Amino acid sequence: MKKITLLLLAGLLVVAGCSRKEPAPQLNLFAWSEYVPQAVLDGFTKETGIKVNYETYASGEEMLSKLLAGSVAYDLIQPPDYIAEALIAENQLVALDPTKLPHLKNIAPEYRGMPHDPKDAFTVPYMAGTVGIVVNTEKITTSVKGYAELFAPANKGRIVVLDDGRELVTAALYTLGGSINDITPATVAKSRPVLTQWFPLIKLFDSDSPKTALLNGDVDIGLVWSGEAALLWNENKKFNYVLPAEGAHRFIDLLAIPKTSKNTDAAHQFIDYLLRPEVSKLISDDFPYTNPNVEARKLLSADQLANPASYPKAERKLDTFRHIGDSGAVIDELVTDLKNAK
Repeated sequence: MKKITLLLLAGLLVVAGCSRKEPAPQLNLFAWSEYVPQAVLDGFTKETGIKVNYETYASGEEMLSKLLAGSVAYDLIQPPDYIAEALIAENQLVALDPTKLPHLKNIAPEYRGMPHDPKDAFTVPYMAGTVGIVVNTEKITTSVKGYAELFAPANKGRIVVLDDGRELVTAALYTLGGSINDITPATVAKSRPVLTQWFPLIKLFDSDSPKTALLNGDVDIGLVWSGEAALLWNENKKFNYVLPAEGAHRFIDLLAIPKTSKNTDAAHQFIDYLLRPEVSKLISDDFPYTNPNVEARKLLSADQLANPASYPKAERKLDTFRHIGDSGAVIDELVTDLKNAK
């Protein structure tokens, strides 16, 4: 009798073990807001069974701060180029396994071997773009070529700019003939008189969706991300995009695996999924930045490729940011001071 009872208990344990479901695999993604289409996330989950938890940030500095705090174990991050450079220097990223990224060959040569990651050991380009000027040509009929026209006194209360201190200091330094990566207390101090003139003219600071105020007619001109400008142009051709004559910032947003990752295999899977031409095209459809995936570009329409914000034709001085270390705190202090003085 005891033997039969033991057998029955063992059987019940086996059944209970079989009925207990293993938790579904998950991927913790930390990325820019409004940058990864939901259809892409859903498609990856449907194909792999891996759920993507998508948490967002509004600036590279915010991302770096939260990542280094270590409060959340992110599996995949989407840093801008200069933040990736800092993470590589601090040994915070996992070296990528090219054998797990067969679609890496789709990245255009001009986006390989860049200063932030010369050996392409830790990062993969996601999207690229510029920071430029959007003009509602129905409201502003004068020629706009650069920062001087953007921040003309006549535009007071009609301007939106990115809520990004480094972008604003960069614009000021361009007007002074300076280098965007020569950021020291002395050079930031030189930008103060320029920004002191500009800030009273600005109506709105918005990095998340600067296009909204332009589309609603709350403002008529702005300093924005090129992807936002591209969406405006798609909505109405009255929104013209201008790369400032003084020079413009070109950014490369990347994919990288932090050392905190608990699921590097899933992270590699998701990166390679995003590199598929048909998937990368979906990203361009929703967020029309400059796509570094040459095979995906072949799938874009003539209208998409003709978008002057997505693929600007004008030749301008374009620079990428480099990591500036603690100098970012000097910028934050200046911008906070000027905002409080408005």
